[in-house]
Amino acid sequence: MSAEAKKRKVDGEAEHCGSPSPVSRFLTWCEKMGLELNPKVYISTQGTVSKYGMLAREDLPVGELLFSVPRSALLSQHMTKIQDLLEKEQDSLHSPSGWVPLLLSLLYEVTDSSSLWAPYFSLWPELDPPDLPMFWSEDERAQLLQGTGVVEAVRKDLESMEEEYNSIVMPFIRRNPDRFCPEKHTIDLYKRLVAFVMAYSFQEPMEEEEDDLGKEVLPPMMVPVADLLNHVAQHNAHLEFTPECLRMTTTCPVLAGQELFNTYGQMANWQLLHMYGFAEPHPQNINETADIQMVTLREAALQAVESAAERAQVQERWDFLCHMEMVGEEGAFVFGSEEVMTEEELSASLKVLCMSAEEFAEYKENDGWEDDEGEEEQTMTNQDIRRLPASWRMLLHASAKLTLKAYAADLCADKAMLSEPVAYASLSHRGRYSLQVRYGQKRILHQLLELTGS
Repeated sequence: MSAEAKKRKVDGEAEHCGSPSPVSRFLTWCEKMGLELNPKVYISTQGTVSKYGMLAREDLPVGELLFSVPRSALLSQHMTKIQDLLEKEQDSLHSPSGWVPLLLSLLYEVTDSSSLWAPYFSLWPELDPPDLPMFWSEDERAQLLQGTGVVEAVRKDLESMEEEYNSIVMPFIRRNPDRFCPEKHTIDLYKRLVAFVMAYSFQEPMEEEEDDLGKEVLPPMMVPVADLLNHVAQHNAHLEFTPECLRMTTTCPVLAGQELFNTYGQMANWQLLHMYGFAEPHPQNINETADIQMVTLREAALQAVESAAERAQVQERWDFLCHMEMVGEEGAFVFGSEEVMTEEELSASLKVLCMSAEEFAEYKENDGWEDDEGEEEQTMTNQDIRRLPASWRMLLHASAKLTLKAYAADLCADKAMLSEPVAYASLSHRGRYSLQVRYGQKRILHQLLELTGS
């Protein structure tokens, strides 16, 4: 008589006897690699906000070490079978993103069954990428994310990926046929790995003395276990970098059964959706922002003039702001719920665009220099916006109204959808995340209208 197949639970996953789950295989690999996991926590696919996550078995105090990852377990351009090849060809692998060496490492390792990191990759069968907007159809992006800035960011990403793959990666592949194959290391796989790096990689912070203009940005790397923790703005864990290892520790007390959350940085919902494929429900994201494109401020100034001479004056002032490097054709003024994140650029732009002809002539003659002795840089809060000169507030008000016109629906429509649980639940996860992005941005822009209203 055949024995009944036995099942047991391993870190929240059911597995058949003799067929370890991906998490179980991964944890065995972690132990071999010297990655130390605190027995008070566990990795699971149940009880988490996303597929994988880390939960507490017991209550955890502040400063509890959750796990440590030795640098030998990190997957980077310096820890791959093709390290020597990448170093040999490093001069031909430069790109604006700086990601090409890591992506080539991943291209090789994920298609090598004997890869040291095979158990790590097995956590993502078929290497299915996160559901980033870059994998949505153009129509769906336009329908759900019009006006949010995500559509434009995705377009630039896709253009950059195509250019990077065709001009750098493919020539490298053809130069090294003993390691790479165009039929296997395709543009489709490359895009999926870009999403993988975008959503799961880490970048080591630079030392302050290194953080100078002209210094090359440190390349990203994959950090096993650390990349399984989910993100919330009000997180309870933090990743520390040391010369020997990377350490995840708690930043506040965590109760048994609660999920451990890392932070991906101070990111607005549009950035979270663009880079990670999710958004936080309102009002949980304390880092929510809304952008007013810099060119929109110019457009608002131009729509207020009546003659060709006045248009020329606005353009001259805009050109001067560009000369001062305060504005750019693709730049944006960033507004948070309580303050302006780009105070210097916004103040300078409003000042110059609202100057009298005489004031601007003198300002231009001094190349933008003014006697600011005794003045200290300070954040522009909402109360500061209320106290701006009337002409500045009018220009900012008009810019916010122009920005709101870019969205497909108004704030009331989004608010109504959010306040109806049944209607909200009927949306796809893409629809829900997009709604959270739109609503958060519009709330900040409407708040700006109130602050600048007469």
